[in-house]
Amino acid sequence: MVSVSMETAEQTEARLRRVIAAAGFVVHNGVWCFEESPADRPPALTGDTLAVVRDNESWSALVPFAQEHDGVERFGVFSFHFPSDLDNSGFVGWLATRLKVQLGTGVFVICGSNRAGGGIYDYWGCPIDLVNDAVAVIKELRAD
Repeated sequence: MVSVSMETAEQTEARLRRVIAAAGFVVHNGVWCFEESPADRPPALTGDTLAVVRDNESWSALVPFAQEHDGVERFGVFSFHFPSDLDNSGFVGWLATRLKVQLGTGVFVICGSNRAGGGIYDYWGCPIDLVNDAVAVIKELRAD
């Protein structure tokens, strides 16, 4: 659920620290990449496909990296499942900014919804060489 509320920067910081501590957090093993296909040929979905999005020209599937994907950008992936009773609005910008400031990296985020599983979830990706550092930042924030 998208929440609308007015709060100070300090209140937002405190709320989002509660959110990150309470969220389900998973680091997905392996190396991941985007596999593209033309818009008129949707990708085949497998049990390993984490997400699929499209624009006007192509589909993009987040899949495990394999040798046939050589030459594409490689990512580490982690995810959050948010409790339905906590306001997670602003989380993506808050954490993405922290990772940019502390590690110098940008991220990608793909969001979805699973009402039976509590609600909103996010898949996050960063360059594979920085995934361990990103996870360390997240673990530190979860412990505070």
